[in-house]
Amino acid sequence: MNMNEFVKTLKQQSRQGGVPILNQRVGAPATSAPQVSATQVAATTQVAANSAQLQAAANSSIQQLATTLANQMVAEMQQTQILARNGRTYTRFDAVTDIIANQTEIVTAGLWSSNLASLTTYFTASGQTESQRRYYVDVYQASPSADTAAVQYSLAYGHALGSGSDSQGQLNDSPTKAIYSQYRQLLLAPSDTRFTTDGSGSTDSIYVINFKRSRLKERLDPGNFQIPLVAISSRAANATGSVVTGSGIITLIDDSSIAPKKIGESGRVYNIVSGSISSGVYTPSTPVYYGLAYPDYGTLILDGKMLDGKLGFATNTSSSNEGNNHFVLHHSISGSAFFTDAAGDNYGFVARNSEKVTSTHYFVRIKNAEYNFSNNPSFTTGSVGQIAQSTFIGDPKTYITTVGLYNNNQELLAVAKLSKPLLKSFKRESLIRVKLDF
Repeated sequence: MNMNEFVKTLKQQSRQGGVPILNQRVGAPATSAPQVSATQVAATTQVAANSAQLQAAANSSIQQLATTLANQMVAEMQQTQILARNGRTYTRFDAVTDIIANQTEIVTAGLWSSNLASLTTYFTASGQTESQRRYYVDVYQASPSADTAAVQYSLAYGHALGSGSDSQGQLNDSPTKAIYSQYRQLLLAPSDTRFTTDGSGSTDSIYVINFKRSRLKERLDPGNFQIPLVAISSRAANATGSVVTGSGIITLIDDSSIAPKKIGESGRVYNIVSGSISSGVYTPSTPVYYGLAYPDYGTLILDGKMLDGKLGFATNTSSSNEGNNHFVLHHSISGSAFFTDAAGDNYGFVARNSEKVTSTHYFVRIKNAEYNFSNNPSFTTGSVGQIAQSTFIGDPKTYITTVGLYNNNQELLAVAKLSKPLLKSFKRESLIRVKLDF
């Protein structure tokens, strides 16, 4: 029964109630009270009783009609909900219970190509011009002619006074001085004119390892890099020539495991010391310091004096003499790959990157009566859309493979793929968590 029929039925009910008694007019002459007989009193009582019965009957009828209409409306709503669930295409998220936003975590990965953490193959490119090689050398993980080749890091040598390189007639414009000045301005406070390490104090001679920015992501992961270096037996004055490696191997790490970070103009600063990732800092009470690590810039500064004294780099610091000292560092790193460590593995340059990822988690809740039918044309047959698979009649089944995230205009914003299809039926409910990183 709809609302119009309900109102029409009420109008057809007999009207109940008595005739109102009119008051006398103000100022009218008083009259004597009429005499009421017992018969009249009985009749009045009977009329009142009949009126009460009729009123009670009317109230009961109204209550029954209202109950019937309410039950009918509830049944229609339930049927509508069932049809909506069975044929649902979109489900709106509850912003309170279904969405958790602004979740942050630190994610690390291997720094080298293919997300490898250890690099054991090293190549330089002949495509670099002679002018470029006087300033730096790019190092690849594969032959530069290979399709997979990519620059992993670059090496440079700097000297505060310009020694170890030829200015070629340009006053105060030698490559080593330019390199030292560049990194001094980038990493040190404006009042600092020299890099100072705990190894040799203030130093004019630095070797630089600069990681490829695209591989570094946000920063170098402190405590997760290890540089292998082999001693140098002999070298030509210009290191683009002969460089012979020896047999002594050392590995360098940062001291983040034993000392708090320092905060400088370039962010966090750690000391580079002898040690390994597996064993930590060698002799933690008296570490051997080799330089400074700037993880937020992805730059490592090695003290030239320490490399000369411990590994025989014999850095060329002659004036107006092309030394190309950074090639000595390249040979020291690459030459270590010919040696094996205590575990029998080849020494490799180990490094990991680090980045802070902000995530939003969406909980997709799929109840048993929802999403049990498919819009795929193969699901139905015939002109009226009968279920094609007879065993699905009364017990349909689907497989969920993809979750789409839409805005209020039903425009697709993101797609999440499941690792394997998820069976869905009236007997199964599912909860899928979609993690959106940005």
